[in-house]
Amino acid sequence: MAIFKRIDHIALHVKDLAASTKFYKYHFGFKDFYEQVTPSGIQISYLKLGDTILELVGRQDPTIGGFHWCMETDDFDGAVSQLKQNQVDLFQPPHPTDAREPREKGWRRVVFLGPDGEQIELRG
Repeated sequence: MAIFKRIDHIALHVKDLAASTKFYKYHFGFKDFYEQVTPSGIQISYLKLGDTILELVGRQDPTIGGFHWCMETDDFDGAVSQLKQNQVDLFQPPHPTDAREPREKGWRRVVFLGPDGEQIELRG
């Protein structure tokens, strides 16, 4: 049984959310998918191209650097447990996340650190 299913999204932190959204839509054919404002006031625009999601973060969040990538899992608790057991550094503990589409209702997210400090988010 595979715990990890696919890359869910790639996230970029951008200076001008509207300009970046327009750029990716015009030049690469992305379409609007989901928008959210986090509890701390950060504006996020999710764009979709086929099954690929690009997350554009409108300003720096001090807990997330300028880039991260996210894996989707069908066994969130199992994946978190496995990574903790393997002593992968936890950066942000599991917490609820917005559902961008109905199948994601009740999902949670967590962030671990890779060997070079890269941030690896899990959703499921």
